[in-house]
Amino acid sequence: MKAKGVLIDLDGTLVDSREAYFEAARAAFAAVGERFQEAEMALEIPKRLEQYLPLDDLVPGDVQKFLEVYLRTYYRVTPVKTKPMPNVSRALEMLSGKAKLALITMRYVPKNAVIEELKNFGLAKYFQHVTTALDTQNPKPSPEALIASARYMRVLPCECAVVGDSVVDIRSGKAAGARTVAVLSGIFSLEELEREKPDLILENLAQLPSFIDLLWNRL
Repeated sequence: MKAKGVLIDLDGTLVDSREAYFEAARAAFAAVGERFQEAEMALEIPKRLEQYLPLDDLVPGDVQKFLEVYLRTYYRVTPVKTKPMPNVSRALEMLSGKAKLALITMRYVPKNAVIEELKNFGLAKYFQHVTTALDTQNPKPSPEALIASARYMRVLPCECAVVGDSVVDIRSGKAAGARTVAVLSGIFSLEELEREKPDLILENLAQLPSFIDLLWNRL
């Protein structure tokens, strides 16, 4: 067997979003009268949000106000603050010659906004389907969006590899019955990703073309 579909995460996998996280954290802490000082905290916030974990111990004061400013700022700056991970264009070109590609993001934005961002990077042409959190009732870690994307591309989830930097990417991939590939280019550590027992761990998406054909045979 070999992959017929590859379902790829956006932030931390396809694009580097750290500057957007920093910008959003600075604005949100200022909104609650606090000075943002620790870069590590800026990365802990999206980790918590992806896993639906509370922020009370990180944010003094009005957490709801903090979140509103954080998310508003993050979505405003992502078009200009994100940048493609190194060598992803070549990787996507190679992968698209082997399998159908879809992008699945937890961003609560219209898919056209993500497609425009991908077009600006010259990457939109590689994807047959794009899904955001607005396109599904149950975003990741639910497998709903993954299963729907596989169906759209007329492949089975078990014929797909799910690639992401987050523990929720691995959880959603496993729940869908897909093979899972964790990449270390995002905000989650090796130890955090190892606990989810992905089928493969790579440094970044650029390495995937060298492993995608072997993913089923190695297991």
